[in-house]
Amino acid sequence: MADTLALDLARIQFGFTISFHIIFPAITIGLASYLAVLEGLWLYSKNTVYRDLYHFWSKIFAVNFGMGVVSGLVMAYQFGTNWSFFSEFAGSVTGPLLAYEVLTAFFLEAGFLGVMLFGWNKVGPGLHFFSTVTVAIGTLISTFWILASNSWMQTPQGYEIVNNQVIPVDWLAVIFNPSFPYRLLHMSVAAFLATALFVGASAAWHLLRGRDNPALRTMFSMAMWMMVVVAPVQAVIGDFHGLNTLEHQPAKLAAIEGHWGAPDDVAGQTSAEGLPLILFGWPDMQRETTRFALEVPRLGSLILTHSWDGTIPGLKSFAKDERPNATIVFWSFRIMVGLGLLMILLGALSLWHRWRGRLYQSSWFLRFALAMGPAGLIAILAGWYTTEIGRQPWVVYGVMRTEDAVSPHGSGTLALSLALFVVIYLFVFGAGFAYMMRLVRKGPRPQEGTGSATGGPGQQRHAMRPLSAVEEGLDDDEDGDSGNRRSE
Repeated sequence: MADTLALDLARIQFGFTISFHIIFPAITIGLASYLAVLEGLWLYSKNTVYRDLYHFWSKIFAVNFGMGVVSGLVMAYQFGTNWSFFSEFAGSVTGPLLAYEVLTAFFLEAGFLGVMLFGWNKVGPGLHFFSTVTVAIGTLISTFWILASNSWMQTPQGYEIVNNQVIPVDWLAVIFNPSFPYRLLHMSVAAFLATALFVGASAAWHLLRGRDNPALRTMFSMAMWMMVVVAPVQAVIGDFHGLNTLEHQPAKLAAIEGHWGAPDDVAGQTSAEGLPLILFGWPDMQRETTRFALEVPRLGSLILTHSWDGTIPGLKSFAKDERPNATIVFWSFRIMVGLGLLMILLGALSLWHRWRGRLYQSSWFLRFALAMGPAGLIAILAGWYTTEIGRQPWVVYGVMRTEDAVSPHGSGTLALSLALFVVIYLFVFGAGFAYMMRLVRKGPRPQEGTGSATGGPGQQRHAMRPLSAVEEGLDDDEDGDSGNRRSE
């Protein structure tokens, strides 16, 4: 068993690497589907705006995909380096699930990614569209397997423990564990919302700078329609996910709500009827109370149990060493929900401005859309912190404690490796993110991507990587001013 400092450092290191990694797959999932829609609309309508948008966003997709692959490989290695006891205990479940992801999703994406990025003028339109759709499906299949593995750690079933090792006895039960459907939908929709906010903010930035053209208007309009339709759907999915959490992980839900129970509660008892909803406060783990609580009477019962007098177990109903850190979980959940409400508001305001005919002219609304650009990614991170920290002190809920899963490294070794991760990640992925933002600042261009194909007579024929899809330099016309002025 590792000492407390080493355990905390191992958790922080994994949290740091997964926080970087999850950003890239989220945008990859959304952009892949967005590209499939754009190409489908182009083939159906022959409107060149959709073609130009496809070529513009495919470059950003390529950069994002490359960074996602690199960050994912680093994260996966930590199962062997920092969490070897977990791998030894549960590897017979998590190993095959991750292998299925590679054999299905990753190979599917790799097989058609080259055609998607480099085959526009080399294959027929039908085959190219099929490749784009296949890559989009591959990202969703990848989400399926990753969420199956992680959801099993949250709500494990379909296994036996033999010689201190997990042995799967029912793979359907392992994959389709109780929390899996809700978490799969919640994460997939979150990726679509994060991408829509990213696309909408990019268009808003150009519109605020006076670069009004059909491509930018189409970008912004499609993003706002996504907010109108999908943001409320995400709230409904979140409600069902909450009910599932109450059934299978009541300690996590109690921490989310900052609910400790009645003053005289002891283990095994539940709270008094008519649970209030604590809007804001500070859960104090030492005093076992939520300080400075701002409450709405009985609203907690209505939201959490769909009953006016419903109850949930308070944190005092659980032993102290089985309680998650309510202070962190309470606030990470409210950040996620608060941003979700702002997304719904953004969609509602877009409808109002669309009705008034000022969707592309209202400067304050465009600034709001621009400010909401990173909101989807922040909400995803907050949601992951909620679900992962809320699972503690278990790495496999109710089966294996986190302190029993960590490798026997000293705190000095972990501190050094964590420092190196921070420096290298900020340098490498900071540069990649800056490069991607420079591409965004260029904006979509008319007639983009219709020139001669690379690899023709007298041209290079070597194998190309995803980043090779970004062919033109960024120094000339970096902000896209001259190009947009020419089109005005």
